[in-house]
Amino acid sequence: MDIDHIDRQILSILMHDANRPYTDIAKEIHVSGGTVHVRMRKLKESLGIVTGSHLTINHSKLGYDITAFLGIYLNQSSLYEEVSEKLKLIPEVVGAHYTTGNYSIFAKIICKDTNHLRDVLHDKIQKIDGIQRTETFISLDESINRPIDILSENP
Repeated sequence: MDIDHIDRQILSILMHDANRPYTDIAKEIHVSGGTVHVRMRKLKESLGIVTGSHLTINHSKLGYDITAFLGIYLNQSSLYEEVSEKLKLIPEVVGAHYTTGNYSIFAKIICKDTNHLRDVLHDKIQKIDGIQRTETFISLDESINRPIDILSENP
């Protein structure tokens, strides 16, 4: 991969604030605004390193007070793709990972309250063919949510 320290600086700044204007970034790292723009286009289009941007939302302020993690046991690991496609159809499932260890899939779910969580588990997730059983973990607090520090790595 053909990225240098300037690319890493640009990425690091945008990982902390995706709304930061390219001109501000250019001033901070002592390059032109055009350089930042060209490099970002390369990081998106040619290299596929940047695949989008997102907003960080305080879900509880919108009435979603429960974040839960769900360990999903599959009847067979070969059902991963099929089950994942069905999980994508459930709006409360905001993330899912194919994992090693006890669970085949580890999913993140956001719900309004425990009743909503129970309904999602009972009426949606546990009815998916191929899911043997689930184990639910309710998050009490998120103490860390940050991007990886790509500047301290050796390229």
